[in-house]
Amino acid sequence: MGSHELTPSRRGRGPFYWPRWILLLLVLGILAALTPVFLSGVATATVPAKNQYVPQTRTYFIGADEVDWNYAPSGKNQITGEPFDDAAAVFTQQGPDRIGSTYIKSLYREYTDASFGTLKPRSAADQHLGMLGPVIRAAVGDTIKVVFKNNLDRAAAVHVHGVFYDKRSEGAPYDDGTGPADHADDAVAPGTVYTYSYKVPDRAGPGPMDGSSVMWMYHSHTDEVGDDYAGLVGPMVITKASAARADGTPNDVDREFFVQFKVSDENASPYLERNIARFPGNPGSVDPASEEFGESNLMHSVNGYVFGNLPLDSMTMKKGERVRWYLMGMGTEVDLHTPHWHGNTVTALGMRTDVVSLLPATMVTADMVPDDPGIWLFHCHVNDHISAGMLVRYRVIDADHPDGGNGNGNGNGNGNGSQSGHH
Repeated sequence: MGSHELTPSRRGRGPFYWPRWILLLLVLGILAALTPVFLSGVATATVPAKNQYVPQTRTYFIGADEVDWNYAPSGKNQITGEPFDDAAAVFTQQGPDRIGSTYIKSLYREYTDASFGTLKPRSAADQHLGMLGPVIRAAVGDTIKVVFKNNLDRAAAVHVHGVFYDKRSEGAPYDDGTGPADHADDAVAPGTVYTYSYKVPDRAGPGPMDGSSVMWMYHSHTDEVGDDYAGLVGPMVITKASAARADGTPNDVDREFFVQFKVSDENASPYLERNIARFPGNPGSVDPASEEFGESNLMHSVNGYVFGNLPLDSMTMKKGERVRWYLMGMGTEVDLHTPHWHGNTVTALGMRTDVVSLLPATMVTADMVPDDPGIWLFHCHVNDHISAGMLVRYRVIDADHPDGGNGNGNGNGNGNGSQSGHH
């Protein structure tokens, strides 16, 4: 007992060794299995993938310009096709003590180069922007430079949302603990030029539940309330690098629309006194404190248009196209908006819907594949805003039957879809 002496059966078993040819086969099999992995890693590290996006610097020349803007350039209610009724005339009719539908505004406009001598024409795809500034585009990894010239008679700036910037490109005046060198961007003096620079890191691009692109906005923050109501607002789009075309547009989208819903309070515009002096028939009879006068200057607008005056030609798409809507709100506590599409649906925030919600400075991206041809209403669903004219139309054309189906027409009489509010 307790002995570890080998028994006859144990003596017959020695250590077991695999035959060398089997070991060789096992080694060769492992090497063959791992070779594609090694080669793939080497190729990825040394050879750029086909169609891999190459980051670039995108430069925009943007001026802040004073313009006359007409919220209702056609002179009639394009939703009804009739002259303005008494309710609409509150906001659109010029009179002895009423401004009417045309106001002095400040708008961001794009120029061709740093001379700021020639406006860059808006493409057909951008005609719907109305009073919004030019679309600033980039892909994740890019750098954006905005060369900004202030052509106004007061200070203005550019403040962007979403992208990465340092204090010299924030464009907002407040006590942030920095010195004078970091505040030149906050209030660009009249007649001067300032260059803003922004990086576009991953956190500025689409998130886990977003599509291939996301919208941000830019606006003047020098006198944030006054500058907003003057009109200094524009859209910015950042596209996922793997989904970006050379021009920065998302390659899985056929058409884009940028839409701002806002009660533009012209009473709070820095141009109120000048508008009173210029447009009413008898400026001396205007009582700025009058409730009726104040109401007449609340322009319930979509991209700067009321009562359907946003040109229909600029809001036209084809059945089956992949359409992306970028929606934004600005304003004050009355600017709770519920944009609603008649005729078609969208997906927004991961849900199928035909209504989205906007608050001031919120941004929503909605995707549509229109399947129902026709001319359709697109409006804020807040009752008071409907009555005040926050409505436009959009059109879906059936490419196989361009002249038929559900009321397709030839527009709203606003001509060729140009910037009809600019003079």
